[in-house]
Amino acid sequence: MNTMHPLFSALTGAAFLLLAAACLLCGCTGTRTPSETADDPIDVANATVQTAAVDDIEIAYKEFGDGPPLVLIMGYASTMDMWDTRMLEDLARRYRVIVFDNRGMGLSTSSEQNYSISLFANDTAGLMDALGIEKTPVLGWSMGADVALALAHEHPERVEKLVLYAADPGGNESVPMDPEVQKKLLDTSGTDAERGMRLLSLLFPADWMAEHPDPREYFPSVTEKSSPENIARQGEAMGARTGVSAWLGTIDTPTLLIVGDRDVISPPGNSFFIGERIASASVVQVRGAGHGLMYQYPDEFTAIVQAFLDRAR
Repeated sequence: MNTMHPLFSALTGAAFLLLAAACLLCGCTGTRTPSETADDPIDVANATVQTAAVDDIEIAYKEFGDGPPLVLIMGYASTMDMWDTRMLEDLARRYRVIVFDNRGMGLSTSSEQNYSISLFANDTAGLMDALGIEKTPVLGWSMGADVALALAHEHPERVEKLVLYAADPGGNESVPMDPEVQKKLLDTSGTDAERGMRLLSLLFPADWMAEHPDPREYFPSVTEKSSPENIARQGEAMGARTGVSAWLGTIDTPTLLIVGDRDVISPPGNSFFIGERIASASVVQVRGAGHGLMYQYPDEFTAIVQAFLDRAR
């Protein structure tokens, strides 16, 4: 990645959470026309939901495209229908893309086991077993990036390459969000639409939102829902993290960290903290992008990911 689009600043070398989803599920979503390409369109929005038995639960998942597998791990309180459809369509032209609902989210079932990032990583490995995937690149967003990182640590033989989008080391090692941002995230006042728009304002920079006032133009149609109880359990798992620096140096999986330079939910310093401690890591910071980077710049986001996946180890 020596040649970069002017949109990006890149440093080569060495997530928090998406609370927005909990309210977005209630009404600030819409439909979006897939981008036209010269190839036949891949209808990711209407892909069949399948289930797989993993440990003591059933995981709901979808697959798109052919080719080598690529597993995507969703973030906090969110479901697989929150992935950007344009990004999925592009990736599915080259990969067998697998998205799924984490334990207790959306259409996946739950159990009495205590939620933890390690448990979510084991669930991901179990889904790979069920789908006959021995080793694969893994991409995680926000909390999903934390799960992907744990997967690479606890099951290194299963992760071919690692893409960490808006990652967070957790614990005292984390660069915290601004108190005003946290206040907004936790504000449940107003109507569903008002809460959704308030939280969307944390996903995207204010000037970008002013130029894109209709979220139906760039945000996917979200129909899945998760119980408040399981969302709370997932939040407790996030809060229980103690940091990752003690073992980051043991990871030799080729790693890409990608983050918006205006991400107020998972500030960029978190990605640089992780990237500096993984010898095979690169960090790409996208100018003008927030936590919702993949919705703002789906083509550029996908191009960065594909360039990394195509690069020889």
